[in-house]
Amino acid sequence: MKVILLKDVKDLGKKDQIVEVSDGYGKNFLVPRGIAKIATTGSINEAMDKQKAQEAKKARELAQAKELAHDISTKRVILKAKLGDNGKLFGAISAKDIAEAMKKQFNIDLDKKKIELDEPIKSQGVFDVTAKVYAGVVGKFQVEVQAQ
Repeated sequence: MKVILLKDVKDLGKKDQIVEVSDGYGKNFLVPRGIAKIATTGSINEAMDKQKAQEAKKARELAQAKELAHDISTKRVILKAKLGDNGKLFGAISAKDIAEAMKKQFNIDLDKKKIELDEPIKSQGVFDVTAKVYAGVVGKFQVEVQAQ
């Protein structure tokens, strides 16, 4: 019997996927618990339409992410900070500071959690920074720290 899953089921499939199960498992377990519904021609077409819509949405998001990654790769974010006598910064430049500067200077919203820093920036100079924009899409840009 074919059923359409309404929830993710371990070792069976993901939500909105059409799977073949035994009659007893489908009628006695999956359907009564609201985990699946019996696949009719109408519900199969509906599920296929949902899958196509999700694939189209993912393709749009991927295209936007690639465009954003290309856009930020041409940018150089400039941050001004106070320096001590030894050339070190008072405090450090974090991913949050970089994200705020990116928004202020270029009007690009970049989540601070997506900016990867091995460690906070604690000196003046130019640093290469990586941002994971989307799954498998990475943008690299430069951060320049100047004395205030």
